[in-house]
Amino acid sequence: MSITSQAELRGIRKVSEAVATTLRKMRAHAQPGMSTQELDEYGGRVLKAMGAKSAPQVCYGFPGWTCISVNHEIAHGIPSPHKVLQEGDLVNIDVSAVLNGFWADNGGSFVLGPDKYHYKPLVKASRQILYKAIHQIRGGVKIAAIGKLMETEAKKAGFKVIKNLAGHGVGRSLHEEPLEILNCYDPHNRKRFKKNMVVAVETFIATDSTFAREEKDGWTLVGNRGGFVAQHEHTIIVTDGKPVILTASNEIWH
Repeated sequence: MSITSQAELRGIRKVSEAVATTLRKMRAHAQPGMSTQELDEYGGRVLKAMGAKSAPQVCYGFPGWTCISVNHEIAHGIPSPHKVLQEGDLVNIDVSAVLNGFWADNGGSFVLGPDKYHYKPLVKASRQILYKAIHQIRGGVKIAAIGKLMETEAKKAGFKVIKNLAGHGVGRSLHEEPLEILNCYDPHNRKRFKKNMVVAVETFIATDSTFAREEKDGWTLVGNRGGFVAQHEHTIIVTDGKPVILTASNEIWH
């Protein structure tokens, strides 16, 4: 969507606050020994308390309030009573929601407790690359240029990118134009960011894989060459200068 009124700005800010608050509280609530279903149900209660509905449930009938992916899983992990979090796990939580007809998306990877398996360099690279990309976005910038920046920065840090997952427009639905804000350079994409456009920008920074494939459950994504992936995502408003990061409130991702 493109912001055209103060009412729209208030609406997109409110739903962005809901997903950002839910993500932050879920991260703080996560503990070793807790199942991903328990963590998801907690997130569902936070969303409901803020008047929001789960976007994956509303749009796709996803079997959970949020997507929780652990270790080798890239994205769309299904919350389960049988998936129990352990100290040192690489955990990704992705929260998207709808509130009063407005939609927003927010996600982040983190290490649960001590970094026993040395995932933090990957997590740090993902977060830093996302912020570097976001701060290059303004009206008129080519979408392909941002993909090239992400891919280049990942290589500098010794990592790869997942080439078939992407950020996207958001606001009046969960996925809008532009539909592919890739982590890599696409010479065929001639689209540009426009002032007042609302987009969800996300990184998928990988140790080994370059493509995501779907597991037999029909939801969970894993890498084509194994390894691990860290993801971070913010919903932003494009401006002529510094972007407005709608989901950055009280962020604790390190």
